[in-house]
Amino acid sequence: MITSTQNPRIKHLLLLQQKSAQRRADGLFVVEGRREVEHCLAAGFTLRTAFVCEEIAGSPFSLPPGTEMVPVSPNVYERIAYRGGTEGVVAVVEARRTRLSDLQLSASPLIVVLESVEKPGNLGAVLRSADAAGADAVVVCDPLTDLYNPNLIRSSIGALFTVPCVACSTEECIAFFKERGIRILTAQLQDSSLYYDTPMTGPTAIVMGTEATGLTEQWRQAADAHIRIPMLGRLDSLNVSVSAAILLFEAVRQRKI
Repeated sequence: MITSTQNPRIKHLLLLQQKSAQRRADGLFVVEGRREVEHCLAAGFTLRTAFVCEEIAGSPFSLPPGTEMVPVSPNVYERIAYRGGTEGVVAVVEARRTRLSDLQLSASPLIVVLESVEKPGNLGAVLRSADAAGADAVVVCDPLTDLYNPNLIRSSIGALFTVPCVACSTEECIAFFKERGIRILTAQLQDSSLYYDTPMTGPTAIVMGTEATGLTEQWRQAADAHIRIPMLGRLDSLNVSVSAAILLFEAVRQRKI
């Protein structure tokens, strides 16, 4: 059992949590919580090591063959856990990169695209909405955040593992949609129609930019239609995760799923 927070393995775990450069160099990331780890395993990821505090975990935690389990004391777990109530398990997982060509899309796919998203919490919330709406994938173009950021995994409550998530360039993404006949709908205020007047029953990609600057001209030019959510108050924008939820469930409504 590891009882010291100065243990080299604990120090390395903390580096993986805190530094994206360390995650990229090692090809590893950290998942905290029984539910999140179970989603991660169901998605086919490989657990390298599980740090388990049995006093907090309570019931035994089943791990795949070959996974190293390292018992830790409560004081060590308190140091490595981002939040309470995570059932006493923090796992180190092998990273993998999903490409656009790896996506297994339905006959009439529904895809969310976020351009240059900065805040891990926003992306995590969008992933939760995408999971709830049964979206085929979430694509992050020209990302400014690490897809394996612990804040993203935590805010998605494991949806990062239930919805395929791809990082790529805007150019790659537009070409992918055009080749496959996926209609591009860009969320923007200018030169746009109300979202509920826009068909979303066919293959559809809903594209959103940052709250500060919106979408780049490249997406506006590539779009098949521009859509907007009516704003009846004094402000002119919603949080991107709220906008994503509204637009996704309009597609669900139209498809009558």
